[in-house]
Amino acid sequence: MSKEEEKKHSFASILSIDPYSNTYIRGVSSFLNEIDSPEYQKDQFAISYLNTQGFINSQISITKNIPEEDLHDAISNKVYDDLALDQAITYQIQYIETFNNLDEDNRNFHVFVVDPLIIDETYSKTIEKIKYLDVIIPTPLLLKSLYAKDLIDTSGVHCFIYFQEDDAFVTVYNEKEYIYTKSIKYSFIQMHERFCELYGERVDYEEFMDFLGTANLKETNSDFKEFFIRLFKEIFANVNDILTYIKRAFEIEKINHVYIGLQVPSLTKLDELAEVELSIKSSNFEFDYGFESSDVHIDQIHALMQLYTMLPPEERYNCNFTTYFRPPKFTKRASGKLIILTAASFVLAFLYPVTYWSLTFAQSYQYDLLQQEYAEVHNIKITREATIKNKEADKEKMLTLLNKEQENYNDKKNTLIKIHDVKVNYPMKAKLLVLFTKDLNKYNVRVESLEYTQDEKNKTFHFNLVSSNDKKITNLVEYLTSKHEGTFHFSLNKIYFDDDEKKYFSELKVNLL
Repeated sequence: MSKEEEKKHSFASILSIDPYSNTYIRGVSSFLNEIDSPEYQKDQFAISYLNTQGFINSQISITKNIPEEDLHDAISNKVYDDLALDQAITYQIQYIETFNNLDEDNRNFHVFVVDPLIIDETYSKTIEKIKYLDVIIPTPLLLKSLYAKDLIDTSGVHCFIYFQEDDAFVTVYNEKEYIYTKSIKYSFIQMHERFCELYGERVDYEEFMDFLGTANLKETNSDFKEFFIRLFKEIFANVNDILTYIKRAFEIEKINHVYIGLQVPSLTKLDELAEVELSIKSSNFEFDYGFESSDVHIDQIHALMQLYTMLPPEERYNCNFTTYFRPPKFTKRASGKLIILTAASFVLAFLYPVTYWSLTFAQSYQYDLLQQEYAEVHNIKITREATIKNKEADKEKMLTLLNKEQENYNDKKNTLIKIHDVKVNYPMKAKLLVLFTKDLNKYNVRVESLEYTQDEKNKTFHFNLVSSNDKKITNLVEYLTSKHEGTFHFSLNKIYFDDDEKKYFSELKVNLL
């Protein structure tokens, strides 16, 4: 239902629905009453919620250059890419905009993503009874009502912790605006399992819930007391880790207040425990909504849903996942117009219901087939995703082994290259020395000393020559130059005479080309 239609339509009652506990609260004026079996009523506004396990939430940024009419498509494409969603499934995507004055180029949004199969599975029994749902909203966004109605009139950063039978969540608002939510694994069912582990033996769920609701941990002497305290310390340690992450991720200096509560009434003051463990000022998650009710305890989520419907549309978050829209007025329906136009003809009036029933039956049958097909494809998808993850893990292991073998191969290759270099080059040096020795003897020139140097570009022999006649040295060089042209380069800087030894000395450099 659009905001304009909601403003024009007046409702006699408000029905809030908890599909997880199968509870229904009807609100008439300011009086709330729990009913066992709701029925379809035309002037009844129906609202329900999705718990934090029923949706995916994230933050995205979109450039401001995108026109408003293309915004939904741009956000949907961004969400599919960022969250790696299955392109074969048409997820329901809703969003609320956040305003960041520091980001001049982009628009920032909180997005909420829901698998349509979850909607169908969660509300199938409810829809059988009341036929439509006007609003299905994520739980964290209901908390906006507390600020709109000034039930929380202080600014700053507030944390809300709430425990239910099937869910438990931590939600944070900053300056009266939603910024973050996270499901924690401490629903009543999960608390019970963890308590049994700490206690060391199995305790009935009913006994556990009875103690949780009726015992005061400050006053009781029950054997359960110690283990309940340990359980809540563990819960608050988990919450503290979440709050630490939130402060770092959103650049928050501190959490100003914590509101904590349970779906069932309890004598234990959880706010006192939270204040000690978290070192943050805390209060019970209980507010004066201005409702009157019978003696039956009204869950806070029901109260929030009732409060939400009383707000003007512009003062609440518009994030509606319902697919069960109420039918339009009869005069605006295509079928209604057809009946009015053909009312004068009894035959057409008789044929129309038959035709309409046939089409409805065919569409219902087709819908059931598509539902079955979707469920099968969904199961196949989950199986294949698991297979792909296993294959990727195997691939990583194989790549690690391959890299190790490659390193071993390179080490052995380098060793062989060095061995080959030693085997090839050292004998070559010996052959060259033999070759030059023959030429030196031929010209009766002796070698006083020799040296071999090598770098990346040059390989050089340094011969320190000694002869009784300088012409022998020059003739030797001329001979070597002509004989080994193109193979070696010979250079002789100078020949000098030693008066003491009466001999000629010179240094001959031989570069291997």
